[in-house]
Amino acid sequence: MSLPLQIGVTGGIGSGKSIVCQVFSCLEIPVYHADSRAKWLTNHEPEIREKVTDLLGPESYDSSGMYNTSFVASVVFKDEKLLKKLNAIIHPVVMRDTQHWVSEHADSPYVLKEAAIMNAAGQGNSLDYVVVVHAPEDLRIKRILQRDNRSELEIRSIIKRQASDESRKQIADFIITNDETAALIPQVLHLNHQFLEAAKNR
Repeated sequence: MSLPLQIGVTGGIGSGKSIVCQVFSCLEIPVYHADSRAKWLTNHEPEIREKVTDLLGPESYDSSGMYNTSFVASVVFKDEKLLKKLNAIIHPVVMRDTQHWVSEHADSPYVLKEAAIMNAAGQGNSLDYVVVVHAPEDLRIKRILQRDNRSELEIRSIIKRQASDESRKQIADFIITNDETAALIPQVLHLNHQFLEAAKNR
């Protein structure tokens, strides 16, 4: 079975990668939201639940059986070895889920995978290209303040923990500028045309 082209979409918090993916969705391009799917799998996949509980104890899930994010974060962010072990439990299951999802969309010319953390295409993944959505940091902070119930200090701390704009640009095959001066939809339509051509010419 031939699989569709796989395009990664990434960007820092508040860059607008979700809006970019919504525009692609309007063009009937399937989108796999890796971060929200990982959360769903962590809550509902017995294999993950069992291994996480073995690694971090019963407090990893709350009384209603949901993943206890704040407890897990407080434990693993102080201990890099534990964080690596946790990722080694969750990532393979998400990868399997992604591969299954891609095969379900084999009739599409290309599919998108949206994620906050991403490697360059072909670097430990099955991506053909990576699109980075870029916006200036001050604008990103303004957007998140309007959208989320977070303080500016909290937002800056999240941005500091994420990959830098420079390192994201290094993995980019394409960059979409979402700075409220460059029109977004024409950029997406241009990339859509390029990806359809690339899929046709494989």
